[in-house]
Amino acid sequence: MKLERSNVEFPIWRKKVDKSLFHYNGTTIPEWACKMWGINAMYGDVTSKADPKSEAKATYKGRIYPAWITAAKQGRSSPAFRLWYDAALSLELKRTFLMSYMRALEGMLDRTADAEESIPFWEFLDIEFDNKNRVFRFTSYYTQQPSFPRLFSRLVGSPALQKVEDALEGTHEGRIYKQDWKARREVELELGAKNVIYTLIDTKAKLIYVGEAGDMVKRLMQPHPSIPDWDYFRYNVLPDCLSRYRVDIERMMIRDVAAICQNKRGCEWRDISGYQLANDKVDK
Repeated sequence: MKLERSNVEFPIWRKKVDKSLFHYNGTTIPEWACKMWGINAMYGDVTSKADPKSEAKATYKGRIYPAWITAAKQGRSSPAFRLWYDAALSLELKRTFLMSYMRALEGMLDRTADAEESIPFWEFLDIEFDNKNRVFRFTSYYTQQPSFPRLFSRLVGSPALQKVEDALEGTHEGRIYKQDWKARREVELELGAKNVIYTLIDTKAKLIYVGEAGDMVKRLMQPHPSIPDWDYFRYNVLPDCLSRYRVDIERMMIRDVAAICQNKRGCEWRDISGYQLANDKVDK
C-alpha cells in the first residue's frame, strides 16, 4: 500500500500522469495550483518561452533541468498557465511511467477509443514549487508495474520507438535520433540502430573511434582492430534522406575529432580530453 510522503517541503500538486507529460514536454497548471503557488504574480505577463522572464528550473531524481512558464491570454477572462520542461526530463518521465507512456502511444494508434477507459490504471507525479527560487520539484508518487519491464525499458528512448512516435504525431521529418553512452554488453539489445554514425571509446587506453554502419549491431559484433578493447558506445541514427551521405558525414566527424585529439595522420590538434583518435584513415 502506497503511504503518504513525509518529505514534502513546498505546496504540492499531485498530478495524474497523462500524455501531455510525454508528447508536449509540459502540462497545463490547474487554476487552484496557480493560486497556491502565486504563478500569476510571477508569470502573468509572460506569453513565450523566448522571454527570459519565463525561465524556471525543474528537479527530478537529483538532476536539474531547464523549465519555463507561459501564460495563454487570448480569448480568456484569466490566463491559462503552462509548465514546460526540457526534452531530457520528458524522457526520464517516460522511463519512470512506462505504462502511462505506452498507453498514450496506444491511444494515438486508435484515436476512436479512450485509452484511459479501455486500459484503466493511474500513475501519479507530485509537483512541488519553490517560488522563491523558481524551482519545480518532481517526485514520482505511484507507478504501475510494467507487464514487460525489460522490454519496455529498452524501448523507451530507442530510435525504433522514437520513429513510431514521430510517425504517429506526423512531426520531425528528417530527424536525427541521438543516443547516450552505453556499455559494450548492451550492443545486442539496441533496437532501431540502422543507418548510423557511431562512436566507440576505450576508457582505459584513452582511445576514441568514429564509424558508420547500415546495421550498427551487426557491425559492432565484428572486430575493430584499431580499438579492440572498447568498452562504451553511442550513436546517432540518420534519417533515410541522409543515408547516401553517411560515409561523408562519418569522414567529417572523424576529421572534427582529429582536431581535438592526437591522431595518426598528424593533423593539427588541440588536446581537450586526453584521448587519442584510433581511426587509421583521417582526411587532411
